[in-house]
Amino acid sequence: MSLHYLPPVKPSAIALGTIFNHGIELAVLTPLLGQTYKRAKAANTKEEFIQSKEASSAAVAWGTSLVGSALQAYGVGALINATGTLSYKGATYLGSLIFMATSAPTFITQIFAEKRPADTVAVGALAKAFETVGLSVFLSWWGTRTNPFE
Repeated sequence: MSLHYLPPVKPSAIALGTIFNHGIELAVLTPLLGQTYKRAKAANTKEEFIQSKEASSAAVAWGTSLVGSALQAYGVGALINATGTLSYKGATYLGSLIFMATSAPTFITQIFAEKRPADTVAVGALAKAFETVGLSVFLSWWGTRTNPFE
């Protein structure tokens, strides 16, 4: 596969979309990172904390969240460009379709098969809605096309 098959997306849109999504991910990861911070304060030395299991799991969670946010920002930007979406209404529809295709099956399984508490599922669904619908509206506002005259 050659790189010229990948749709171009404005680099600033990818960067801002990454920050947007990563901020949402950090809000979801806050309990994990909060516990890690408390353990860091309780550790006797920096070296002891750096070598701990909590530090490595927090670093992995943060790093994978950042990379995933960047890939998601590129993907949504590429879809906006490929579909020719120019309005906020169109971006909302596109984001909703992305949400339904990627996240809705998970939440339906969590509610009916796994019998998870509704409030837990609702928080996850809200975060994913911001990551899909919110991101597509945000990127439409910012602009994703490398050539604005396309």
